[in-house]
This record gives sequence, structure tokens and C-alpha cells, in this order.
Amino acid sequence: MRNAGKLNVLGILIDAMDYEAAIDVVFRAAREKRATTISALAVHGLMTGALEREQKFRLNHFDLLVADGQPVRWALNLLHEARLPDRVYGPTLTLKICSRAAAEGIPVYFYGSTAEILGALRQTLEETFPKLIIAGMESSKFRRLTTQEKIEVASRIKGSGASIVFVGLGCPRQEMFAFEFRDILTMPILAVGAAFPFLAGKVPQAPSWMQAAGLEWVFRLAAEPRRLWRRYIYLNPAYVFLLSLQALGLCHFSTDGQCPAKESLYG
Repeated sequence: MRNAGKLNVLGILIDAMDYEAAIDVVFRAAREKRATTISALAVHGLMTGALEREQKFRLNHFDLLVADGQPVRWALNLLHEARLPDRVYGPTLTLKICSRAAAEGIPVYFYGSTAEILGALRQTLEETFPKLIIAGMESSKFRRLTTQEKIEVASRIKGSGASIVFVGLGCPRQEMFAFEFRDILTMPILAVGAAFPFLAGKVPQAPSWMQAAGLEWVFRLAAEPRRLWRRYIYLNPAYVFLLSLQALGLCHFSTDGQCPAKESLYG
């Protein structure tokens, strides 16, 4: 188990840890019924915090931020000599947690995405982990939730008997969701990005060699150019430039953010 603690990458405090350490945090929180916010961050997620002070505040108040993308893992190794051998990829983390939850009889809940994707995800998980207890699945409303809707969503999750909730709303909405539900859900809340459609087989994943080489973004851009071109064309070069400044000691990135003035809850 490897855990080098929280390390500054462009002002975002990333936990330099492996799958085993991350999973241990999740299940300790589940057993203790303790609210714990966790996100698997790739470059896009990290940059939303680096460039926006309220999002930086949210991310740096998470209990756990793990390196979902290879470029984030490389940054930890380059800047801090973390010596992480692998990233903590959201879809793989989801499967590993479901596997252990099935073995230990711990119910899980899935919030986000569409009803179609959730239906396919349920089928995949039930075939892969026959003993997994899926306490509930709820699709996104794809808009801001009202205060009453927030209360109702939390009530449904708690009433389901779930001990772990996975959130798949896309970045940065899922991190906003986790941040704003942390005081009313006494369980680990995991923001796992595109894990839902990937595991449901609705969105293709990059070949393993592209993932290992940090070229997953190329595959995703080719698959969904209209939706993703701005994210990769602008943010990837900005990430490399800012990371170079930090690595060369030319710029210090503060971890201080700005407390959100109001809720920005999406569901």
C-alpha cells in the first residue's frame, strides 16, 4: 500500500496513493458511516480547480483526490518524487470497490448519467458481481437541483440502505455534488467521471497502450470531437505550460481558494 499524502500540483492537493490505499479509505468510511468525499481527477478536473478559485476551494476540501489521469500521476512523480507506479483510474477503482462491496455485503448506490446507461451498467455489474447489492440507481436531472430536490435525493440515498454512493455527473458538476452533499450523507461519496458509460459499454475506452502512454485524450477526442475539443485543445497545453513553471520553480501555486458564495448544485 502506497500513500505519500497530499501534494501540490498547480495548487490542487492530490493524494499520492495507489488503489489499495484509496480502497482502504473508502471501506473504513463506509464501516464507520462517515461522510468522505473522493474524486478521481484527470487533467480536466485538476485544471477546473487550478483556474477557478471556488472550485479550488471545493477540491482542496475533499478528503481524497486521486490521480485518475497518467499526466497527473507523472506530475506527482516529477514534482514530488512520489514514485507512483500507476494511476487510480475511475472506472477501475469503481470495479475494485464493487468487487469488495460484493464480497463484504456492503450496498452501493449510483447517481447520475441517463436511465439507459444506468440500466446497462446494472446489467454489467450484476453479471460481473452476482453478490453485489445495488441499493439504488438514479439518473441525473441535467440541471440545477432545488433545495427541496436536494433533500429528496439525499433522503432516497439514505433510505436505500446504501453505504457507498458513486456519482457520475461529469466534471466539475460531480465534485460540486459531492462537496454539497458531504454534510447530509454519512457515507463515502465517490466522483468517478465517465465510469458509468464506460462500464456500461456505451462509450468506448481507449486501448490499454494508449492509456498507459497518457494518450487516452486523443482517443476520446476522436470519439467525441464536438463535445471535447475545447477541453483538450485549450486545457492540455495550459496544463503543460503551468506544470513547467511549477517544475522549474518559476511559479508557486497557492492552495488557497475562495469559499463558494452559494450552492452550485447540479443533479
